[in-house]
Amino acid sequence: MPELPEVEVCRLGIAPELMGQQIRGVVIRAPKLRHEIPPGLRDWLPGYLIVDVRRRGKYLLIDCRREGLSGTLIIHLGMSGNLRFVPPDLPPEKHDHFDLMLPTQILRFADPRRFGVILWQPGPPAAAAAHPLIAVLGLEPLADDFTADWLHAALSRRNAPVKPVLMDGHLVVGIGNIYASESLFRAGISPLRSASRISRLRCGVLVDAVRATLSAAIAAGGSSIRDYVHSDGGAGCFQIQAGVYDRAGQPCLRCGGVVRQIRQAGRSTYYCPGCQH
Repeated sequence: MPELPEVEVCRLGIAPELMGQQIRGVVIRAPKLRHEIPPGLRDWLPGYLIVDVRRRGKYLLIDCRREGLSGTLIIHLGMSGNLRFVPPDLPPEKHDHFDLMLPTQILRFADPRRFGVILWQPGPPAAAAAHPLIAVLGLEPLADDFTADWLHAALSRRNAPVKPVLMDGHLVVGIGNIYASESLFRAGISPLRSASRISRLRCGVLVDAVRATLSAAIAAGGSSIRDYVHSDGGAGCFQIQAGVYDRAGQPCLRCGGVVRQIRQAGRSTYYCPGCQH
């Protein structure tokens, strides 16, 4: 947490404010999060123009360019991070670790658990794909090549239960715990079913369910389960409309059966045994 929908909501929130802005300075208050923040950012980034804000999996990619040079600021929100715009004179709070100083405001990164990432990849935007943290990422579930044929071929090699497989970021990115449970509920597929035992036809249903679930989550502003908030301080509300997530012991909204909660790969899984097979 945050997962793909929350990061995409963040991207949509900050991109209009960042595009075309020139970086005036950088403030680093915590030299190390999950990885060390390159101290050279203080010298490298001033003068760069922000030309694009992209997302790859759960990473934000801020593409910058200046005088024949280019590079990408790579940001991961970790488990508790958030980005917000603040006035230039607003004093930092305890967990405000990084400021990207712009002409009229600051993009401030806060992360109470310090598990986020702020790194720099020199070179054109395509070079970011080769960064070790990005190169290992799986397919984007909202991309055109996430198809029934692709998913069926990928799952046919996995004998583990389908829900943990869907959450494997080396296979497909951004389908976190809540979205895996909800996608399988939409598709009517049990999270206990072996991935290799899901037919090509049902993979098509699952692809549509994943896309619908993630799209609905983005439209709802993501899910605020713990301390996730938007760049404007607001909260996501997808969790309120969830079909099975966090509804253990309650009636299934589709068949009236009882929603169950089990543990899979150390995470809580919610499903309806009555209509998920």
